[in-house]
Amino acid sequence: MTRIELFNVGWLTAPAALIRKGEPQRETIRFPVPAYLVETGEHRILIDTGLNPAAVADPAAHYGPSDALSLFGFEQELTLADQVDLGTVTMVVLTHLHWDHVGGLPQVPTSVPVAIQRTEWAAGHDRTMVQTNGYGPRDYAGDEARIVLVDGDHDLLGDGSVELLLTPGHTPGHQSVRVGDVVLGGDVVHFASGLDDHRFPIFGDHPAQARSADRLRGLRDAGVTVLPGHDVDVLHPGVVWPLSR
Repeated sequence: MTRIELFNVGWLTAPAALIRKGEPQRETIRFPVPAYLVETGEHRILIDTGLNPAAVADPAAHYGPSDALSLFGFEQELTLADQVDLGTVTMVVLTHLHWDHVGGLPQVPTSVPVAIQRTEWAAGHDRTMVQTNGYGPRDYAGDEARIVLVDGDHDLLGDGSVELLLTPGHTPGHQSVRVGDVVLGGDVVHFASGLDDHRFPIFGDHPAQARSADRLRGLRDAGVTVLPGHDVDVLHPGVVWPLSR
Protein backbone atom coordinates (compact mmCIF):
# COMPACT_ATOMS: atom_id res chain seq x y z
CA MET A 1 0.00 0.00 0.00
CA THR A 2 1.26 3.44 -0.95
CA ARG A 3 0.19 6.53 0.97
CA ILE A 4 0.40 10.28 0.28
CA GLU A 5 -0.21 12.89 2.97
CA LEU A 6 -0.54 16.63 2.39
CA PHE A 7 0.89 19.15 4.85
CA ASN A 8 0.42 22.92 4.89
CA VAL A 9 3.81 24.46 5.65
CA GLY A 10 2.88 28.12 5.23
CA TRP A 11 0.92 30.79 3.42
CA LEU A 12 1.86 33.43 0.88
CA THR A 13 0.01 36.62 -0.01
CA ALA A 14 0.74 38.36 -3.31
CA PRO A 15 -0.87 40.59 -5.93
CA ALA A 16 -3.50 38.49 -7.65
CA ALA A 17 -2.44 39.67 -11.12
CA LEU A 18 1.10 38.44 -10.45
CA ILE A 19 -0.09 34.93 -9.70
CA ARG A 20 -2.87 34.51 -12.27
CA LYS A 21 -3.20 36.31 -15.58
CA GLY A 22 -6.26 38.51 -15.86
CA GLU A 23 -6.88 39.10 -12.15
CA PRO A 24 -7.66 42.67 -10.96
CA GLN A 25 -4.51 44.73 -10.48
CA ARG A 26 -5.30 45.97 -6.98
CA GLU A 27 -6.46 42.70 -5.45
CA THR A 28 -4.32 40.31 -3.45
CA ILE A 29 -4.57 36.57 -3.07
CA ARG A 30 -3.57 34.36 -0.12
CA PHE A 31 -2.62 30.81 -0.97
CA PRO A 32 -1.24 27.74 0.82
CA VAL A 33 2.25 26.28 0.56
CA PRO A 34 2.02 22.47 0.50
CA ALA A 35 4.51 19.68 1.05
CA TYR A 36 3.79 15.97 0.69
CA LEU A 37 5.02 12.79 2.31
CA VAL A 38 4.88 9.70 0.10
CA GLU A 39 5.17 6.39 1.94
CA THR A 40 5.75 3.34 -0.21
CA GLY A 41 7.17 0.17 1.30
CA GLU A 42 10.45 1.06 3.00
CA HIS A 43 10.55 4.59 1.60
CA ARG A 44 9.36 7.89 3.08
CA ILE A 45 9.76 10.47 0.34
CA LEU A 46 9.25 14.17 0.99
CA ILE A 47 7.97 16.12 -2.00
CA ASP A 48 9.04 19.76 -1.60
CA THR A 49 9.88 21.39 1.71
CA GLY A 50 7.98 24.67 1.94
CA LEU A 51 9.19 27.90 3.48
CA ASN A 52 12.33 28.54 5.46
CA PRO A 53 11.29 29.70 8.97
CA ALA A 54 14.01 32.37 8.90
CA ALA A 55 12.57 33.73 5.68
CA VAL A 56 9.11 33.87 7.22
CA ALA A 57 10.50 35.93 10.08
CA ASP A 58 12.37 38.37 7.78
CA PRO A 59 12.46 37.62 4.03
CA ALA A 60 14.77 40.50 3.14
CA ALA A 61 17.27 39.62 5.85
CA HIS A 62 17.31 35.96 4.79
CA TYR A 63 17.46 36.35 1.00
CA GLY A 64 18.65 39.92 0.63
CA PRO A 65 16.67 42.91 -0.66
CA SER A 66 14.52 42.12 -3.69
CA ASP A 67 11.78 44.12 -5.38
CA ALA A 68 10.05 40.88 -6.44
CA LEU A 69 10.29 39.29 -3.00
CA SER A 70 8.84 42.43 -1.39
CA LEU A 71 5.56 41.74 -3.18
CA PHE A 72 4.96 38.63 -1.07
CA GLY A 73 3.71 38.30 2.48
CA PHE A 74 4.89 35.24 4.43
CA GLU A 75 3.05 33.30 7.13
CA GLN A 76 3.79 30.02 8.87
CA GLU A 77 1.85 28.40 11.69
CA LEU A 78 3.72 25.07 11.69
CA THR A 79 7.11 24.41 10.13
CA LEU A 80 7.92 21.30 8.17
CA ALA A 81 9.81 19.90 11.17
CA ASP A 82 6.76 20.49 13.37
CA GLN A 83 4.69 18.14 11.21
CA VAL A 84 7.04 15.52 9.76
CA ASP A 85 9.61 13.38 11.56
CA LEU A 86 12.44 14.41 9.25
CA GLY A 87 14.77 11.83 10.76
CA THR A 88 12.69 9.10 9.10
CA VAL A 89 12.66 10.64 5.61
CA THR A 90 14.61 8.52 3.11
CA MET A 91 14.56 10.89 0.14
CA VAL A 92 13.50 14.39 -0.92
CA VAL A 93 12.15 15.29 -4.35
CA LEU A 94 12.13 18.97 -5.30
CA THR A 95 9.69 19.96 -8.01
CA HIS A 96 11.75 23.13 -8.51
CA LEU A 97 13.97 25.60 -6.67
CA HIS A 98 11.61 28.44 -5.82
CA TRP A 99 11.96 29.44 -2.17
CA ASP A 100 8.46 28.26 -1.23
CA HIS A 101 9.39 24.74 -2.36
CA VAL A 102 13.02 24.44 -1.25
CA GLY A 103 13.07 26.69 1.84
CA GLY A 104 12.63 23.89 4.35
CA LEU A 105 15.50 21.83 2.93
CA PRO A 106 18.01 22.97 5.60
CA GLN A 107 15.78 21.27 8.19
CA VAL A 108 16.25 17.86 6.50
CA PRO A 109 19.31 15.82 7.61
CA THR A 110 22.17 16.23 5.16
CA SER A 111 22.42 12.44 4.74
CA VAL A 112 19.08 12.38 2.89
CA PRO A 113 19.45 12.38 -0.92
CA VAL A 114 17.60 15.04 -2.93
CA ALA A 115 16.31 14.31 -6.46
CA ILE A 116 15.98 17.18 -8.91
CA GLN A 117 16.11 17.68 -12.64
CA ARG A 118 19.60 18.42 -13.96
CA THR A 119 18.33 21.44 -15.89
CA GLU A 120 16.75 22.90 -12.76
CA TRP A 121 19.88 22.42 -10.66
CA ALA A 122 21.98 24.07 -13.36
CA ALA A 123 19.58 27.02 -13.58
CA GLY A 124 19.71 27.41 -9.81
CA HIS A 125 23.49 27.97 -10.03
CA ASP A 126 23.56 30.36 -12.96
CA ARG A 127 23.59 33.99 -11.82
CA THR A 128 21.37 35.25 -14.63
CA MET A 129 18.92 32.37 -14.28
CA VAL A 130 18.75 32.86 -10.51
CA GLN A 131 17.61 36.44 -11.05
CA THR A 132 15.30 35.58 -13.92
CA ASN A 133 13.57 32.74 -12.09
CA GLY A 134 13.47 34.25 -8.60
CA TYR A 135 15.48 31.54 -6.88
CA GLY A 136 16.84 31.85 -3.33
CA PRO A 137 20.19 29.99 -3.44
CA ARG A 138 20.78 30.39 0.26
CA ASP A 139 18.36 27.53 0.93
CA TYR A 140 20.19 24.99 -1.24
CA ALA A 141 23.78 26.24 -1.22
CA GLY A 142 26.28 23.59 -0.17
CA ASP A 143 23.95 20.66 -0.88
CA GLU A 144 25.86 19.34 -3.91
CA ALA A 145 26.99 16.14 -2.19
CA ARG A 146 23.47 14.83 -1.67
CA ILE A 147 21.93 15.91 -4.96
CA VAL A 148 20.71 13.17 -7.32
CA LEU A 149 20.37 14.63 -10.81
CA VAL A 150 17.79 13.18 -13.19
CA ASP A 151 17.17 13.86 -16.85
CA GLY A 152 13.58 13.94 -18.04
CA ASP A 153 10.96 11.41 -16.98
CA HIS A 154 12.43 9.08 -14.39
CA ASP A 155 11.38 5.97 -12.44
CA LEU A 156 12.56 7.11 -9.01
CA LEU A 157 12.61 3.77 -7.18
CA GLY A 158 12.97 1.46 -10.17
CA ASP A 159 9.64 -0.25 -9.58
CA GLY A 160 7.20 2.18 -11.20
CA SER A 161 5.68 3.31 -7.90
CA VAL A 162 6.99 6.90 -8.05
CA GLU A 163 7.62 8.58 -11.39
CA LEU A 164 9.19 11.99 -11.96
CA LEU A 165 7.66 13.80 -14.94
CA LEU A 166 9.56 16.61 -16.62
CA THR A 167 7.08 19.51 -16.82
CA PRO A 168 9.09 22.67 -17.60
CA GLY A 169 7.82 26.19 -18.05
CA HIS A 170 7.23 27.59 -14.60
CA THR A 171 10.99 27.12 -14.23
CA PRO A 172 13.43 25.55 -16.71
CA GLY A 173 13.60 22.14 -15.03
CA HIS A 174 10.31 21.93 -13.21
CA GLN A 175 9.09 18.39 -12.54
CA SER A 176 5.89 16.79 -11.30
CA VAL A 177 5.56 13.55 -9.38
CA ARG A 178 3.21 10.70 -10.26
CA VAL A 179 2.35 8.20 -7.56
CA GLY A 180 -0.15 5.69 -8.91
CA ASP A 181 -3.26 7.56 -9.96
CA VAL A 182 -2.24 10.83 -8.27
CA VAL A 183 0.04 13.48 -9.78
CA LEU A 184 1.58 16.12 -7.54
CA GLY A 185 1.72 18.81 -10.16
CA GLY A 186 3.96 21.32 -8.42
CA ASP A 187 3.57 24.73 -10.02
CA VAL A 188 2.71 23.62 -13.53
CA VAL A 189 -0.47 25.42 -12.51
CA HIS A 190 -1.15 27.20 -9.24
CA PHE A 191 -4.90 26.55 -9.49
CA ALA A 192 -6.78 23.51 -10.76
CA SER A 193 -8.50 25.61 -13.42
CA GLY A 194 -5.13 26.47 -14.92
CA LEU A 195 -4.98 23.11 -16.67
CA ASP A 196 -7.81 24.37 -18.88
CA ASP A 197 -7.54 28.17 -18.96
CA HIS A 198 -3.71 28.55 -18.89
CA ARG A 199 -3.92 31.62 -16.68
CA PHE A 200 -0.36 31.31 -15.45
CA PRO A 201 1.68 33.70 -13.30
CA ILE A 202 3.16 36.56 -15.29
CA PHE A 203 6.67 35.05 -15.02
CA GLY A 204 7.96 31.86 -16.62
CA ASP A 205 8.17 30.34 -20.11
CA HIS A 206 4.49 30.33 -21.00
CA PRO A 207 4.63 28.22 -24.20
CA ALA A 208 6.54 25.50 -22.34
CA GLN A 209 4.24 25.82 -19.35
CA ALA A 210 1.20 25.45 -21.59
CA ARG A 211 2.61 22.21 -23.02
CA SER A 212 3.22 20.90 -19.51
CA ALA A 213 -0.29 21.90 -18.43
CA ASP A 214 -1.71 20.11 -21.46
CA ARG A 215 0.27 17.00 -20.52
CA LEU A 216 -1.20 16.99 -17.01
CA ARG A 217 -4.66 17.81 -18.34
CA GLY A 218 -4.45 14.70 -20.50
CA LEU A 219 -3.67 12.64 -17.41
CA ARG A 220 -6.54 14.28 -15.53
CA ASP A 221 -8.95 13.57 -18.37
CA ALA A 222 -7.81 9.93 -18.29
CA GLY A 223 -8.87 9.67 -14.64
CA VAL A 224 -5.72 10.67 -12.77
CA THR A 225 -6.04 13.10 -9.82
CA VAL A 226 -3.81 16.09 -10.60
CA LEU A 227 -3.05 18.36 -7.65
CA PRO A 228 -2.20 22.00 -8.45
CA GLY A 229 0.48 23.99 -6.67
CA HIS A 230 -1.37 26.44 -4.46
CA ASP A 231 -5.15 26.10 -4.77
CA VAL A 232 -6.83 26.69 -1.41
CA ASP A 233 -10.03 25.04 -2.66
CA VAL A 234 -8.21 21.79 -3.46
CA LEU A 235 -5.29 21.45 -1.04
CA HIS A 236 -6.58 20.49 2.38
CA PRO A 237 -4.00 19.68 5.08
CA GLY A 238 -4.19 16.19 6.49
CA VAL A 239 -5.79 14.68 3.41
CA VAL A 240 -4.40 11.19 2.76
CA TRP A 241 -4.50 9.25 -0.48
CA PRO A 242 -4.07 5.49 0.10
CA LEU A 243 -3.06 3.83 -3.13
CA SER A 244 -3.00 0.11 -3.85
CA ARG A 245 0.02 -1.07 -5.80
